[in-house]
Amino acid sequence: MIIDFHTHIFPDAVRANRDHYFHGESAFKLLYAHPQSKLAGVDEIINNMNQEEVDCSVIFGFPWQSMHQCRLGNDYVIEAVNKNPDRLIGFSCVNPFDQEASQEVERCIAAGLKGVGELAFYHSGFDDKAFQALQPIMKICCQNNLPVLIHTNEPIGHQYPGKTPVILKQIYALAQSFPDNKIVLAHWGGGIFFYTLLKKEVKDTLKNIYYDTAASPFLYNHAIYPLACQLAGLDKILFGSDFPLIKPSRYFKEMKKCGLGLTEIKRLCGDNAARIFDKKL
Repeated sequence: MIIDFHTHIFPDAVRANRDHYFHGESAFKLLYAHPQSKLAGVDEIINNMNQEEVDCSVIFGFPWQSMHQCRLGNDYVIEAVNKNPDRLIGFSCVNPFDQEASQEVERCIAAGLKGVGELAFYHSGFDDKAFQALQPIMKICCQNNLPVLIHTNEPIGHQYPGKTPVILKQIYALAQSFPDNKIVLAHWGGGIFFYTLLKKEVKDTLKNIYYDTAASPFLYNHAIYPLACQLAGLDKILFGSDFPLIKPSRYFKEMKKCGLGLTEIKRLCGDNAARIFDKKL
């Protein structure tokens, strides 16, 4: 079974007139103002899954500043999952700073969603206010044994839309602050798994941290795969395409090109995610 752990969908109204949603939503405008930035709906993702032989996808929306928009996006995800229960797993997405964020997460869990994400702090990185805002959400997810997917990125290198001011020290503090949560760090977690080579503390601190591969073909040489498996652990890597940004087949080609075996690819592309969701293969 192939499970894509990182995909985005948007309601019809947003896809039809994205410009209408730029006001007051600087992060959304930053990422999607360019007309070539793709927005997908549930039909597009199901069709792509069929073409690319993906069995199941984790779907979520966007962390809008507006709670109204978050609810609309979450409702769209809930509807998509209800119509495609064998193909889709839904996450709720909120702005953690909104005072109603935790209530929205609870509403979505009651409606059958299986996690929270992709949460992002595009302007601040993980500062003290961000950690404080995350606390009630992380508590709910910990109590329900649900994963939380959080946007991270490498702290150096070229700039691109959506690259946050996060630093590795902040990512590490995230793991320290919520040691009992299942946390998935998007985009390889900024490479923090390199520090599992340290003899003390780090490996234990990162014991509940997972890393998805989203956007990897745009960011890293394909050699990242065997290195990450060695340093982070094969069981901690989750295939995520960031669809519609990149199609899954491009990742599969890179995994084969870098020398991963079929057993390793199977673990990355499905087994590890299935274990997180207690999903039968």
